[in-house]
Amino acid sequence: MKKCLELATKGMGYVSPNPMVGCVIVFNNQIIGEGYHKKYGTAHAEINAIENVKDRSLLKKSTLYVNLEPCVHFGKTPPCTNLIIESEIPKVVIGCRDSYSEVSGKGIEKMQNIGIEVIVGVLEKESRELNKRFFTFHEKKRPYIILKWAESKDGFMAPLNQKKPFWMTSSESKKLVHKWRAEEEAILIGRITAKKDNPSLTVREVAGNNPIRIIIDKNLTLSGDLNLFNSEAKTIIFNSIKSEKTGTNYFIKIDFNYLIKKILKELHKQNIQSFKIEGGSITLQSFIDANIWDEARIFTANKLLSQGLKTPIIEGKIILERKIGTDTLEIITNR
Repeated sequence: MKKCLELATKGMGYVSPNPMVGCVIVFNNQIIGEGYHKKYGTAHAEINAIENVKDRSLLKKSTLYVNLEPCVHFGKTPPCTNLIIESEIPKVVIGCRDSYSEVSGKGIEKMQNIGIEVIVGVLEKESRELNKRFFTFHEKKRPYIILKWAESKDGFMAPLNQKKPFWMTSSESKKLVHKWRAEEEAILIGRITAKKDNPSLTVREVAGNNPIRIIIDKNLTLSGDLNLFNSEAKTIIFNSIKSEKTGTNYFIKIDFNYLIKKILKELHKQNIQSFKIEGGSITLQSFIDANIWDEARIFTANKLLSQGLKTPIIEGKIILERKIGTDTLEIITNR
């Protein structure tokens, strides 16, 4: 199962809205086939693992391991349970059940009904953690939300009266942030951050897909010349004025009296399973105050500002603390 999880991570950033899945097939304590879900719309892990087996006759005496319950419905590809049954694999070991309503126990039941031995719950915690975005999306009906900011040693996010883009952390931290961008479907910022920093919110430092860019601009006062409005990635602009599409820019009108609720509802409707907030303290604190967040990633730079914009106030469980270049990174969970 550890091998399944290792394989599954290779699909990060490429398989959403599907989950990350890895699969290995074992005969006489030897792996004879393995595979993972490589890209949304292509074959699932179980299919790739079965097709990787050179001697198909061995499948009738083998055990299939997979970190998530095999699908039982027709989507972009046929159900994996069908091929498992057709291959006469006698035993299937599963990391965790799939909470997606189209699957949720049905794959397990279908295999058990024809006599396959099914074991569920091997490295279950690790299997759910790997696909925390997928499970949050289907169980809470909203994307998985990651807060990210950098602060000085004396607790400031930016200088007072900031006039130009300001980067506080080390080059190592910057590269890591770009890697994180490639792992999430979208990045959200507010109007002030867009205006002051003029960010591109792309993955220039690493290989990977650019995330969808999300901006909150109630009265549409931002200049169309900003980097966020170029064609490098899709941009969603939540506002109170209009809904229209212009090139890669999607203007969506929402009720700002229920801002967070409306944003989450719209992103869920668009099948966006995760987003990272790289905005300023006001945007970050609004999600913290509403207690609608899952994880916070906070860099503390080796710098003093003496005065400036104070950081958000957050409570949670620290699950990681380590050095990144000259910075300290803390990861806090809200679970």
